[in-house]
Amino acid sequence: MEVFKTASVKSTLSLGRKLAARLGVGDCVALVGQLGAGKTALVRGIAVGLGLEDQRLVASPTFVLVHEYPANIPVFHLDLYRLSAPDEELIDLGIDEMLSEGVVLIEWADRAGEALPSPHWRIDIELTGETNREFTLSRIDKTDISG
Repeated sequence: MEVFKTASVKSTLSLGRKLAARLGVGDCVALVGQLGAGKTALVRGIAVGLGLEDQRLVASPTFVLVHEYPANIPVFHLDLYRLSAPDEELIDLGIDEMLSEGVVLIEWADRAGEALPSPHWRIDIELTGETNREFTLSRIDKTDISG
């Protein structure tokens, strides 16, 4: 587990770019945090770090469920906030196919339950001030029976 702190949207974007260096095809990142925590800002930084040329393309996919961004590694950005059965619908959205082609970033991932792939990255975001955030990065592997 690693903890990162940011003090502005700019530093959250920078953190996303740094985290992108750890990601490759087949990686899933589960983003968890309250409304306004900075999930989409972090996704924007990750997408830019993976080669997206125009960060303005990144927007929360609340109403369309999935956005695909043309980066060096395709980025699939999902939002489970409005899904009634996110664990079932995640599979219906074709997460396995997305993972075979690129990186999947999921906002409101805590709603997916056991449907998230194993292993995956989890980033818990906590508001610690008006513009301050704390990001806790964990690697989740359901096949690891040691913990």
